[in-house]
Amino acid sequence: MNTATHVPLAERLRPRTLGEVIGQQHLLGEGMALRLAFESGQPHSCILWGPPGVGKTTIARLMADAFDAQFITISAVLGGVKDIREAVERAEAARDGLHAQRTIVFVDEVHRFNKSQQDAFLPHVESGLFTFIGATTENPSFEVNSALLSRAAVYVLQSLTDDDLRAIVAKAQAIQAVPAIDEAAIARLVGYADGDARRLLNTLETLAVAAGREKLDRIDDAWLLRVLGERMRRYDKGGDQFYDTISALHKSVRGSDPDAALYWFVRMLDGGADPRYLARRLIRMAAEDIGLADPRALRLALDAAEVYERLGSPEGELALAECVVFLAMAPKSNAVYKAFNEARALVKREGSRPVPLHLRNAPTQLMKDLDHGKGYRYAHDEVGGVAAGENYWPTGMTPAELYRPVERGLEIRIAERLRELRRLNHQNS
Repeated sequence: MNTATHVPLAERLRPRTLGEVIGQQHLLGEGMALRLAFESGQPHSCILWGPPGVGKTTIARLMADAFDAQFITISAVLGGVKDIREAVERAEAARDGLHAQRTIVFVDEVHRFNKSQQDAFLPHVESGLFTFIGATTENPSFEVNSALLSRAAVYVLQSLTDDDLRAIVAKAQAIQAVPAIDEAAIARLVGYADGDARRLLNTLETLAVAAGREKLDRIDDAWLLRVLGERMRRYDKGGDQFYDTISALHKSVRGSDPDAALYWFVRMLDGGADPRYLARRLIRMAAEDIGLADPRALRLALDAAEVYERLGSPEGELALAECVVFLAMAPKSNAVYKAFNEARALVKREGSRPVPLHLRNAPTQLMKDLDHGKGYRYAHDEVGGVAAGENYWPTGMTPAELYRPVERGLEIRIAERLRELRRLNHQNS
């Protein structure tokens, strides 16, 4: 194993060409948008939007290499207007030097800059003094000034897949940066990394140092847990514990226990679960277990997910917690969920029956001559806005009562209305 540790593993494995980049093939594959931008010979300003550790900095560096451009990095967390001014001076010097050179200014965490700081880039982007590349983990629609956003293409980067992360482990082993690793240990490492290459590389580096100290030539899962401790043990993404915990959260919400639901929600956060994953599950709970008993639940879940995207952690997690409590306390109904599943089963069983002529669209005279739409009753012209007794099912098919609302929440009133509609239909059929 290579014992050189003065160069970080992330730097040793940093791609030097587009072909070495792992992941983001929806942007960098043959014929894809960002690949075409590289091949155009003309750099353009852009925003790289994606979660941590997916290659935003790497892509920006490769763009500078591809265009033989001076690469200037500014951290929006630590930098300010002074850094922007210095970047402008360096760009002017490169442009006016004996060997005129382009400049790419890369701003990491660009959403951390305030409006005036972001505005400081505008005249230089417009004049072509430098190409601006911003990296952000937050939605640029909310966090980047519209003026700057309008002058930059937005590329959405995705979390690395498990296969991508395994490929990174293989590359680290190929240069003998880490010892051999058992399959179970690799699976745990990949789960812990959760799509973040930087997290994976930092963990591998920690393992390499520890393995070297103990003169190990192979890493197994038990040793991995012992060395990395609680942070690995708690977060078991993809394992039984992870799915058992999300199951407990879902069942607590369904069972209308806000205290237990909050407990399991925080357990998930504490274990390292991605809050975005939890937000998606809450949206599912609102649709599956509450439905029309309280339609506000779905809207609140979507709003909570959006708040998290705007605020990030830890501030945005409070909105998700608020959603957990609301869902737990809301009246429950899975009537739409059951009706949807029954409808799918019905369609599969009955096949694709033709649409009756009176329900077909008739935008042309030929279709009218073929009796499309003939005899259709326009509900708004009927008493009470209901074409009582009209048949909306395929010819020869027995109408099915798929939706059966429960006597809880808003579905109490929906059930009353549905009973009246079915009575009128029966009376006039």
